Amino acid sequence: MKKLIITVTCDTTLTYPQNPNGPKPDNPTGVADEYVRAIGAGAAICHTHGSYTSDPVIQPDGRQLQIPIMEGWAEINERIRATGPAIVQFGLASIRLEQKLELWRTLRPDMSSINFNSHDEYFQPDPDYPPAGYCYSIHPISELRQYSQLAKEYGVKLEIECFSTGAFWAIQKMRAGEFWVDGQRQDEPGLLDDPLWLTMFFGWPGQGWMPPTAKGLQFMVDHLPERANWSMSCMDPSVYWTTIAHAISLGGHVRVGMEDCPYIEPGVFAKSNAELVDKAVRIAREVGREIASPEEARVITGLA
Repeated sequence: MKKLIITVTCDTTLTYPQNPNGPKPDNPTGVADEYVRAIGAGAAICHTHGSYTSDPVIQPDGRQLQIPIMEGWAEINERIRATGPAIVQFGLASIRLEQKLELWRTLRPDMSSINFNSHDEYFQPDPDYPPAGYCYSIHPISELRQYSQLAKEYGVKLEIECFSTGAFWAIQKMRAGEFWVDGQRQDEPGLLDDPLWLTMFFGWPGQGWMPPTAKGLQFMVDHLPERANWSMSCMDPSVYWTTIAHAISLGGHVRVGMEDCPYIEPGVFAKSNAELVDKAVRIAREVGREIASPEEARVITGLA
């Protein structure tokens, strides 16, 4: 079984704003400190949202998304890079194309997220609190083609977000490179480099919800595309750690952190993201799985 790659995601604002220990996107120094501590605890990939504001309502383009603040992104990126070879993975998969390209051009991440389904997220993972936010955006094949083209141009590996097996269908379309524009066929194979890096999402509230159960996880694993590494994210505090443990035992990789679940145990907030990474490390070692260093993660993901 491959060594376990742990991704950490530290921004709790959109999901658990009641968390008293979570760094806020208007405090990039605090966010950067969280990533540095998490790397020290065993995280190899840093999934970062940088600094941002948000659309207050659905905009004329039909989207309600986050808007990056470049200075904050740059500070967090520089602090992570200063620790050594940890992988920088830019999140906020749905931010508008021109903003994503500005981040790629100026900060050169190793990876960047794009949702191969559609975003339909209703951020209320803890039913004792009201929804913290929303995210709505469709991602048609024409957009995914453009993202794939530009990722190759800028040397960025896509983190392909998968909320259902529909994302696997979209991967097949990208790999086949068969596109139709105004009734004319265009062939463009080779848009996605192997091995793919997929993150599968379970228990995320919204109409893209996938059940965070052993059967739900196995269903996705059973239909994985070929030549793909997979990680998983869970956003259901009631089953969070059991789902993480199940993914580790299946041979997948995991994403932990305060964005997904800030609770170290039921009802108890972790003091830091590093504490959550520590717990994932302990679970892995209990089942005999070693942790990948950032250098080893670069080999497994195909970045090295």
